[in-house]
Parts: sequence; structure tokens; C-alpha cells
Amino acid sequence: MTDDIASKIIAIIAEQAMLDPAEVKLDSTPDDLGLDSLGLVEIVFAIEEVFDISVPFNANDPTKSEFDISTVGATIEAVRRLVADQG
Repeated sequence: MTDDIASKIIAIIAEQAMLDPAEVKLDSTPDDLGLDSLGLVEIVFAIEEVFDISVPFNANDPTKSEFDISTVGATIEAVRRLVADQG
């Protein structure tokens, strides 16, 4: 299911990865999409700006973050939770 949140996140990730949004799959990992740590930080900043949320993201060790960016789908779910918590 692609809702407004998912569509916006996929667009943000696609732009940063320089891909067509259709190439960004829910099970894609940052490595699959050719994203490095700087790209991930840019994505987090863009998500914070678009959704007006604060993302608990540890750029130095993304695996230890409360914000799951292991896949596109996990990122979407994490943003949904943050938006729901804030709303």
C-alpha cells in the first residue's frame, strides 16, 4: 500500500539516490540504492523538513539508531510512527 507518507519518502529517497521512484522498492536497502552515509543524512534532513518531525538518527552508527533505515519499508514505518506520535 502506498499512501501519502510512503510516496513522499520514496520520492525523497529516489531523489537522493538519483533514481526513478519506480526503482525504489520497499525491501531496498541503502546499499541496494547506492546510498552512502552522507546520502542517508541528507534523507533524514529531508524527512524532518517535509514531515516537520525530529528523527532520532545516529549518523555515526545508523545500526544503533532508534530510527530504522535498514530498508525503504522500515523507514516508511518509522516515519509513520513519528508522525502518529506527534499528531
